[in-house]
Amino acid sequence: MAITASLVKELRERTGSGMMECKKALVETEGDLDAAVDGLRTSGQARADKKSARVAADGRVVVSQDGDKVVIVEINSETDFVAKDENFEVFAAAVAAAALGSGTTDIAELAAQPMDDGGTIEEARTALVTKVGENISLRRVAIVDHAGPIGFYTHGVRIGAVVALEGGDSELARDIAMHVAAINPQCIDESGVDADTLARERRIYLEQAEASGKPPEIVEKMVTGRVAKFLKEITLVGQPFVKNTDQTVGMLLKDAGASVSSFVRFEVGEGIEKKVDNFAAEVMAQVNSAG
Repeated sequence: MAITASLVKELRERTGSGMMECKKALVETEGDLDAAVDGLRTSGQARADKKSARVAADGRVVVSQDGDKVVIVEINSETDFVAKDENFEVFAAAVAAAALGSGTTDIAELAAQPMDDGGTIEEARTALVTKVGENISLRRVAIVDHAGPIGFYTHGVRIGAVVALEGGDSELARDIAMHVAAINPQCIDESGVDADTLARERRIYLEQAEASGKPPEIVEKMVTGRVAKFLKEITLVGQPFVKNTDQTVGMLLKDAGASVSSFVRFEVGEGIEKKVDNFAAEVMAQVNSAG
């Protein structure tokens, strides 16, 4: 059977594969379009599996809202070049929509969710890996479902934050989401600070204060002051508000008769160990091996 340009075009549209790959698949299947699609999916999965071991620490954070429900998703790529690609952007939006529709934050369950074209998120991810030549991964998802004021803020494509309030309004919630995105508080207030973390900080401050040689009562005051400063730095309510540093977020909330019930902040790649290439060392290794 003759492999026409229109047949190759149709296969490209259905799979997103390159022209030569499509032509080869059609030749191998003697023009059977469905068989060619299956073949390309199989080979695409194999390539995706091979790339899955590569570190994907770039990407984008997507936030989407539907009524009282807001979803925040991090999807990773290997480079920011791919993260800015239109195909990646469309895929990321589809993942967020699927998370909103299904209500799941489990990555495996999310990957199995259907898309508008009849395929699954995982099938779309595999096709995207084949198209862009990089490892693509769904990293994490959070859903904030709240009947009160809720707001979100994204800084470019790398940072996103969602804030839910008791009292106040959606504008206040968005302002505080902006603050969370910019300043990165660790918890809402002192009650959310890990006891081990607080004990470690207090021990360090105590050792530093005792080294000063001051009397015990002065040492205790120094430690108490430093612990209080530490808590203001890491708690949302203790931090100076990013849009008006003359007041803390806690003061802003009090003036509005509001409180924060929860917040979520995602930043692309946080916590992922990135490979650092030492090109000079690589060159020297090649020179030495050649010698």
